[in-house]
Amino acid sequence: MSLLTADTIDVHAHAVLEETMGAAGAYGPELGFEAAPRFRVGDYILHGVRYRGSAFMDPRLRLGAMDAAGLDFQVLSPNPLSYFHFIEPRMAQDFCRTHNDALARLVAPHPERLAAFAAIPMQDVGFAIEETHRAVHDLGMLGPYIGTDFGRRLNDPALDPFYATLTELNVPLFLHPAPLGIDGPPGDPNLRQFDLDIIIGFAAQETAAVATLIYGGVLERHPSLDVCLSHGGGATGYLFGRMASAARKRPWSPDSLRQEGAFEALLQRLWFDIHVHAEESLALLRTWVNSQQLVFGTNFAGWDQQIGNIRAEAQSYTANARRLLRASA
Repeated sequence: MSLLTADTIDVHAHAVLEETMGAAGAYGPELGFEAAPRFRVGDYILHGVRYRGSAFMDPRLRLGAMDAAGLDFQVLSPNPLSYFHFIEPRMAQDFCRTHNDALARLVAPHPERLAAFAAIPMQDVGFAIEETHRAVHDLGMLGPYIGTDFGRRLNDPALDPFYATLTELNVPLFLHPAPLGIDGPPGDPNLRQFDLDIIIGFAAQETAAVATLIYGGVLERHPSLDVCLSHGGGATGYLFGRMASAARKRPWSPDSLRQEGAFEALLQRLWFDIHVHAEESLALLRTWVNSQQLVFGTNFAGWDQQIGNIRAEAQSYTANARRLLRASA
């Protein structure tokens, strides 16, 4: 089995790495246990999620759980709690190198089942480009995996050299939000209860990313760039009509987006994982985006992973995943 021959491919599966503990100095990460498991990043503490002794950290447990779920292949990605997009650039670069080396070592014994995406220090574009080259060329990783917020807007022209690098390397970019205030701005205080920063905040960041990539001209400036967003692009399926209408009517919209169907055409360029939790939500998303650019994701071993054997559902997205991951025969 391999990425070329797997019947089911999961592109949304985070890993936590023992070798990265303390690799960002005082920021952590740090694993502990008092009354329950604890994971600290800076001043942010996640309680109650068991990483050690789970599929997040133990590849043997992961492979066994993949078998039970009917998943042949996973591409492992950085834990969104430890992107470290707002710490000092040099420290972030060092952390990402440590992370990517460790993740490459984790997947190396299992090439028939596992591959990896790279952590990238996005607070410095030069460092981001350098680590992307190293991760792809030296470590065999499939592309960068970053947050939606790292101190620059996604349409900032300063990021154009990074996007150009991805097209030159012929690798996709994966976007997945981080919880608010991990190592950066605190965000909306209304999202500080009931896990709303994850339940609603993630969707808001993903939807904003879709709009920014289109309104901000990123997809027009980089016509070969492939970007995949987590969780169906947040509320994109629901807000599609409002976003398209704004592209035609609002004063800031460029001439290229004012034509009927222009927004819709660029939306067709984006990729989305289908981890949206409801068939009705997925049906709405399918109405507006390119169904050939939907891929299967699970947030594997997380609180919201699909229950039971999901092989039948995953199989219909496998050909799409191979194209996105440049694994077509």
